[in-house]
Amino acid sequence: MSGVRVLIAGGGSAGHVQPALAVADALVRADPSIRIICLGTAGGLETILVPEAGYELRLIPEVKFRRKINLEALRIPARLVRTVRAAAAVIRAERIDVVIGFGGYVSLPAYLAARVSLRHRIPVVVHEANARAGIANKVGARVAAIVAAAVPGSGLKDAVVVGNPVRRSLSGLDLKALRVEARAYFGLDPDAPTLLVIGGSLGAIKLNDAFSGIAAELGRAGVGVLHAHGRAKPVVLPRAEPGVPPYVPTPYLNRMDLAYAAADLIVARSGAITVAEIGALKVPVVYVPLVFGNGEQRLNAVPQVESGAALTIDEDELTGRAILDRIVPLVKDPDRLAKMSAAANTSSTLDADDVIARLVLGAAGRRDPGAPRSGDMTSGEAR
Repeated sequence: MSGVRVLIAGGGSAGHVQPALAVADALVRADPSIRIICLGTAGGLETILVPEAGYELRLIPEVKFRRKINLEALRIPARLVRTVRAAAAVIRAERIDVVIGFGGYVSLPAYLAARVSLRHRIPVVVHEANARAGIANKVGARVAAIVAAAVPGSGLKDAVVVGNPVRRSLSGLDLKALRVEARAYFGLDPDAPTLLVIGGSLGAIKLNDAFSGIAAELGRAGVGVLHAHGRAKPVVLPRAEPGVPPYVPTPYLNRMDLAYAAADLIVARSGAITVAEIGALKVPVVYVPLVFGNGEQRLNAVPQVESGAALTIDEDELTGRAILDRIVPLVKDPDRLAKMSAAANTSSTLDADDVIARLVLGAAGRRDPGAPRSGDMTSGEAR
């Protein structure tokens, strides 16, 4: 088994790119001779993250799907045709053996291009990270050789349940050993209870406004903050008061390992990969699910909330007063934080990357040709 050529389609936000890179790493571990090509668009984070990870990137035009019927929505079919042709050109030029997609804008053109490829229909593997599948993966599942999902009940028929892949550079961290380095790296107080606020890789205006609006009060309460606000969503902070823990804003966290290590408590959106990473690292968390979409973010958080490892606050309840009354007492309560950390369950994330890699290789016909297509299976059972 050598020379397998894999096209990985996962672009837009870090929630699509990071699991794609985790599986890319697992594929290379399984077969160092493998060729990985990542598919993305010019406006996605993949233009930064993929080259940083050392993988090749090919760009196609972006097509966003609109839920409302308007003039832009009417232009989608023609744009999709062009994008599918561009994806098909990459498949032909790179002589791709198998396509794996992780949902989002980039995946659907890749699925359709593989289906109509001149090379006898390239096999497709679909992975759904969220508790409820999106449009791209619902379509992709209809043409896929193998469908995998993070959890049961995603809405994808006959999906193999494998968990969510988390890059080993994160899942194997010793957070306590990194804490001193992490807080020094970001300029945080070495001893103060510290919040990490992350509104997804693109930022979240609701979280930005709620936390930056009480920055002074958080400092007076003795709480430090590391706040990733998004490159296009800056925050305005008051002048720092002397003697209080710093409130550190940053457009984007290039060192998520150190960001997680710096935090006593995280406040975050509950995108699937954020949930998987936090669960793997057992960091206490308060989720603020995004209210748009198909409700998947609330569902993503349910297992951790039910286990006691996480809490949720509705977006419309996230006010400055709620932060001071509910989140500040929690971050200053080490006993309660320790109980939340102990309640975290990571069984569905520990080896999902390797399991998915084997499924991809099986679909390519180079390994595990009898890899399962259906039935609910944990990542450990799939091994």
